[in-house]
Amino acid sequence: MGLIPGEVVAMPAWRLRDYHDDDLDQAIQVWDQSRRTDEEPAFPVSEVMAAAQTGRTAVVAVVGDELVGMAVAQEHGGRAWILLVALASQWRGRGIGSALVAELERRLRTLGVRRVSALLPAGAAGTKALEHSGYLTRGDLTYYEKLEPRETAHTGALTALGGRMLPYGLWGAMAGMEWEKQVVERRIVLPLTEPTLADRYGVVPPKAVILFGPPGTGKTSFAKAVASRLAWPFVELFPSRLAADTSEGLAAALRETFAGLAELDSVLLFIDEVEEIAGARSGKAIDPGHGVTNELLKLIPGFREHDARLLVCATNSVRSLDAAFLRPGRFDYVIPIGPPNPTARSAIWTRYLGPAADSVDLPQLVAASELFTPADIEFAARKGAQAAFEREVTRRQGGSATTDDYMTAIADTRPTLTTQAIEEFNEDIEKYRRL
Repeated sequence: MGLIPGEVVAMPAWRLRDYHDDDLDQAIQVWDQSRRTDEEPAFPVSEVMAAAQTGRTAVVAVVGDELVGMAVAQEHGGRAWILLVALASQWRGRGIGSALVAELERRLRTLGVRRVSALLPAGAAGTKALEHSGYLTRGDLTYYEKLEPRETAHTGALTALGGRMLPYGLWGAMAGMEWEKQVVERRIVLPLTEPTLADRYGVVPPKAVILFGPPGTGKTSFAKAVASRLAWPFVELFPSRLAADTSEGLAAALRETFAGLAELDSVLLFIDEVEEIAGARSGKAIDPGHGVTNELLKLIPGFREHDARLLVCATNSVRSLDAAFLRPGRFDYVIPIGPPNPTARSAIWTRYLGPAADSVDLPQLVAASELFTPADIEFAARKGAQAAFEREVTRRQGGSATTDDYMTAIADTRPTLTTQAIEEFNEDIEKYRRL
């Protein structure tokens, strides 16, 4: 039914209230909606949420039970920094941001704050609200920042282990996969970045986790993104390479690697395809994998005794892992990293399409790539762009990549996933997931 001319449609009323601890999930969702994929926030989410949990300098906007906006500040010595002004995408332009800032200022005044500053990326969601609230930009200031690696004094040991410090920002570059990002954020990242706060609430930071799911779904990318967020060295252990690098056997190579980690103050150790060294034991004394699995089982408890350590194991076949390897005493969480749903595929396509995302039929590409992993989508996007590039080189017509270019690339790409693989993954979720 169409609208009657002159009819006013009433929007759901929003209200402001204090931030509550159980708002965390929705707050992170609003945070993600307020950021561009390539945008690096001035303050990490762990710092923002820690400030919010103090209860005095955080306010949210809600519609019913839905959190649609949030503003957080940090006060010290009569000065405050606004850390976040975030709004759900569908609630922008309604004056909510300005109301959040006004309420935040009122609370800060009661704390004796007379100077309020904000540091946001250019064009961030909260900039309009600040401008409407009378905040002025300072063009005469230059912002400096240095992230000091904790392992500067241990470069030699890190190099010997084949490890490296990963660039900051990998977490923000993870497109789509919002459910997985939220789980990893809540269960792994926040307890490790806020250990004092975690201890106050009786939350024990994780020491070892398993990521499982079909090939190409992003397990390695998640491990690297977590190391990037933590600013910890990333060391990847390759079972096949260990066996080739020593004549003393794989078990001895494992012991040597874990011993080398003791020289580092912090580390994320990543073992991909861990089923190669932790597969189900047959029970036979001559089983060649028996000793290797036993050795790894003995090494994990010692690894867990140290602070600032995280073991991340990834597997395409969680059902093939040894039962003793999966028990809670060794791994805190067993997290599924599954194929992207339509929303995630849309975000991934948008990331890899770049400027072409505005001119192609994105829903058509999303529907046609149902069994694609993020890696498959990246490959198809590059293949479509390459086709347009080659056409331009030969014809010089000035046309950009089209929907047909990408649909042809999709048709030429063999998806990593199969219906059977997805069915088995769903069965594994029911049996093995531990969050």
